[in-house]
Amino acid sequence: MTRKPCQDPGTAFEDTTLRIGIADIVPLREIRPEVRKSVKYCQIASSIQEVGIIEPPVVARDPKATGRFRLLDGHLRLDILLARGETEVVCLVATEDEAFTYNKRVSRIAIIQEHRMIMKAVKQGVSEERLARTLNVNIASIRQKRNLLVGICDEVAELLRDKHVPVNTFVQLRKLKAMRQIAAAEMMVAMNQYSISYAKSIVAATPADQLVEGKSQAVPGLSAAQADLMTEESVRLDREFKAIEHSYGVDHLDLVLASAYLANLLENASVVRHLAKHHPELLNEFQKIADLRKAA
Repeated sequence: MTRKPCQDPGTAFEDTTLRIGIADIVPLREIRPEVRKSVKYCQIASSIQEVGIIEPPVVARDPKATGRFRLLDGHLRLDILLARGETEVVCLVATEDEAFTYNKRVSRIAIIQEHRMIMKAVKQGVSEERLARTLNVNIASIRQKRNLLVGICDEVAELLRDKHVPVNTFVQLRKLKAMRQIAAAEMMVAMNQYSISYAKSIVAATPADQLVEGKSQAVPGLSAAQADLMTEESVRLDREFKAIEHSYGVDHLDLVLASAYLANLLENASVVRHLAKHHPELLNEFQKIADLRKAA
């Protein structure tokens, strides 16, 4: 097992990649036979055949077995390598060993991840034509994803790195100056809304001095008065968003403490009997909160 410098591990990973024996990697799920017949599986297999592994699988060290690893991301890639008779693979090693934690934070098929995979392949000398043929897409799609982050500030790329954002949403974001881009991305994340129409509405509600061209973006069917109203509403929402963001940490801590207190109360039989007799509606609500806390 040899070490190799990692190009961009990020804070969620160890500082080096590892070449690991595939026999020492434990997948967390099985690959069903029908998955092996899917278009996605065939595309990945073709990609590995043509250009090798562009994005390493992600593993975490097994705390119960030295030299063993849990596979967090890359189940299809590992399955394909096994079918090809490979015995080792270079992996990123995550610093957190819980699969649900990793998957919650990072989605390896997000559009920005696709962009980075394409850029890495091109840097290694793979032509756009070969990538398009390997991934079974047209070359225009490869070029669009290659240029995905042109005109997008680094902070926005970081905010959206693991989100499923349509390519054309980035087209809308490019119309905004850097600070407005960041505000727009923060709103998208907060609302969990990344659609092109939502991005267009943000652009339409943006003051002219925050647009790259410095002039209003005409929206079909929207009058000047309606555009001004949207701008005013957007400014108000921005202020409210910042206020909520500022207090979120304190509010969340208060909620955690309050729910823990309620859970402890409900473990007291005397308290439960009293509530059941005199305040059954409150007991019902308290139990719902306690159940939610356990589920979380």
